[in-house]
Amino acid sequence: MTVKVIGMTIKKFRAVLSVTLILVLTACSSVTMRPYGGEKDTSKPTYQSSKDYYWWGLKNDYEINTTEICQGRRVMQMQSVSTLSDWIFQSITFGIYFPRTAKVWCEEK
Repeated sequence: MTVKVIGMTIKKFRAVLSVTLILVLTACSSVTMRPYGGEKDTSKPTYQSSKDYYWWGLKNDYEINTTEICQGRRVMQMQSVSTLSDWIFQSITFGIYFPRTAKVWCEEK
């Protein structure tokens, strides 16, 4: 006897559910802040650094000194992203190790 859930066998349903959960829990993301508005800048950032977090980002706290990075110029854009390599580490460790990449764009001279 085969039990079906929404037209699928239980085994197939579990596989689909597992893949869906993995994709949802490990999705790539980014947060972009533009203090002066405007379109998102996709050029190479002035500063880029990977920061180590643990336990789904709950442990560790970092500050990035934009005044030092931009040396008196205005900060045009700040971004926190989960890159492909960040995502791979997050997935392999199930979120225990949770790297994020910080990027800063400064005003052109």
